[in-house]
Order: sequence, then structure tokens, then C-alpha cells
Amino acid sequence: MKKSVRFLGIISILIITFLFINGIQKKETSVAEPLHTNTHETYKIKALKLPENLNLAGERVPIEIQDVKERMDRELMVNTYWQSNGLLLIKRAHKYFPIIEPLLKKYGLPEDFKFLALAESGFIDETSSVGAAGMWHFMKATGKEYGLEINSNVDERYHIDKATKVAATYLLNAKERFNSWTLAAAAYNAGNYGISKRLEEQQVDNYYDALLPDETERYVFRILALKEVITNPEKYGFVFKKSDLYTLKDTKIIKVDTAIANITVFAKKFGLTYKEFKIYNPWLRENKLNNKSKKVYEIKVPI
Repeated sequence: MKKSVRFLGIISILIITFLFINGIQKKETSVAEPLHTNTHETYKIKALKLPENLNLAGERVPIEIQDVKERMDRELMVNTYWQSNGLLLIKRAHKYFPIIEPLLKKYGLPEDFKFLALAESGFIDETSSVGAAGMWHFMKATGKEYGLEINSNVDERYHIDKATKVAATYLLNAKERFNSWTLAAAAYNAGNYGISKRLEEQQVDNYYDALLPDETERYVFRILALKEVITNPEKYGFVFKKSDLYTLKDTKIIKVDTAIANITVFAKKFGLTYKEFKIYNPWLRENKLNNKSKKVYEIKVPI
């Protein structure tokens, strides 16, 4: 009798233990994430509502026109959902806009044209596949035509102040010719002659009514999309702290009217490496400055 009671007691304990462990396992299974989920359960790609007040330098974008709406929607979608590129452009804009904005004001251009420079180069020191260089992406011939010094030793397409002045001159001339900042921006991409020819052939007088080359068709809308996203980053899902953004140190100007035999040695006088020196003076293309003409160059060094 005692053995039977003891046996039944052991069996009861085993059953209770089994039920307890099985209950825990079921609970763990119920809260665990499923092994496979459909994309819609974890990630949503939302259509974007186009702002009604889109404009370039005060010139309204007629998004009530279906073709215009679709083209604007395309560029806004691309620049919203290409997140890595968008965030990089926001970071670089914080680095260079404080330099460009006073220059645009100085040379008489609307502030919106800082987004044209961003659209052109992305603010990176690279030459395009067709040879355009610098922040404003000038071709050699155009740069030289407007008075920039361009050779293997000095390339002023990379000189922010001088290149911005040339861009302003070109855009102001185009504005006078077409009586439109929007067409001036398009002409920056396709050339004054190219835009004039298309407008004349098609008997229209504005950018949004003209059928233009594919790149120019997208060009103004890319500028507008960058303006919208960078002006309202949180609206388009970009979240960051101010400390995440890129910056440049304040600089002072050193005037030089002689040759510099070795820029590395010259930079060390200001506590800079050659690489640090080139960040502020990318227009110096070699580790020397020839300057046979004794021209006065303005060199930037961080304070």
C-alpha cells in the first residue's frame, strides 16, 4: 500500500513537471517571431503627396498638369526612397550651403540655386564621365570661356568662390534671355542654344510645356525634389542629430604671389597635412604651385 502511494506520488510529480515545461515551451513559441514574414508586415513603401506650393526661385510648378505631376512625383520618390544617398546629400549640404549661400547673394542669384549645385555634383570632388568638374560641373571649354584658369597645375573649376561667380554669370545671362529662372536652370544643363532651338521648334515659351532631352526633362525636377527633401527632411523620414551632419572649419585667406615649390612643406607651416590642406584648396591640383606670372592666389587655411 505504501509502495503504491509512493509510486502514484512520483507519477503525479512527473506529470505536473511535464505540463509545466510544456506550458513554458508553448508560451515561448507563441511570442517568438515567425521564421518567415511577407514584406508588407515589416516594411511599407508609401506614395507621396506632392506639395501644392512647389516653386523654383518663386516660379510655381504647375503640378495640376498630369505630365508635370508624374515627373515631379518620380524625382521626389527617387530622392526619398534612395535613403542612403539622400542622407549623404543632407549631410554634405550642411557642410557647403553656408559657403554657397552668401556667394549666391553676392552674385545676385536666388538661394534656390544652391540645390542646382548639389544636383550637379553631389558636392564630391569627382570629374563626370564627359569631363565636367568642380561643384558646378563646368566643362573645360566653358570654364576657360568665362575666365577660369584650367591646367594640370591649377583648376579653378574647383575654386568655390570663382566657380560660383561663373555659374551666376551664366545663369543670370540665361535668365535675361528666357525671362525665366526655370528655363535658365534647364539651359544650365542643355545649353542656351539647345533650349532656344527646342522652344522655337515647338512654339512654346516655358519649361513645363517643352519636350526636351531626357536628362533635361528630369533636371529641374531633381533640383525641386532636392529642395523639398532637404528643406523638410523629417517629413520624408530622414532622422538625424545635428552632430551627424558634416562641417568645415572657418578659414582665413593667405595671399600668395610667388611659386610654392612644395605644398606639403607649405601646409606644415599652418599645422596641416597635405590632405587637410587640399580639402580647403582643391583647385591646387599638384603638390606645387608654378605661378610663373606672379599672379596673386588666395589660399584658404582653417582658423
